[in-house]
Amino acid sequence: MIEETEIKLAALLRVDEDIPYIEKPWGYERIFAQTDKYVGKFLFIAGGHRLSRQYHEEKDETITVLSGPLTLEVGPIGDDQTITSITLLVGEAFHIAPGLIHRFCAPEGVDVELIEVSTPQLDDIIRLEDDYKRIPDITA
Repeated sequence: MIEETEIKLAALLRVDEDIPYIEKPWGYERIFAQTDKYVGKFLFIAGGHRLSRQYHEEKDETITVLSGPLTLEVGPIGDDQTITSITLLVGEAFHIAPGLIHRFCAPEGVDVELIEVSTPQLDDIIRLEDDYKRIPDITA
């Protein structure tokens, strides 16, 4: 006879085919955990592609590089509007606080995989630049 705790555990267990695959123009993401307090995602960035230069008003996230390296652009920051490029190697992590302008980039010919853990505001994306024309034209 199956114990009640085994049934509860089986209801919580997610296997690979249960994790949503969300295609993106730069690769894909898979949300493996989502609650009202946090979200966990795998991100795959195809070599030579990059995400939007963006920031979040509320979303707080931390990434860890699973395969790479990842080029992380931070900024523009300060009066001189400097954009800093940081190379993150496998196993390295970076915290992205709300308001920090950032962009994830995969070097040409090198696919990048990340794990991202964040607060749950998935739609909190303010795009400043985008290679895939996902910024609305407000002049039209």
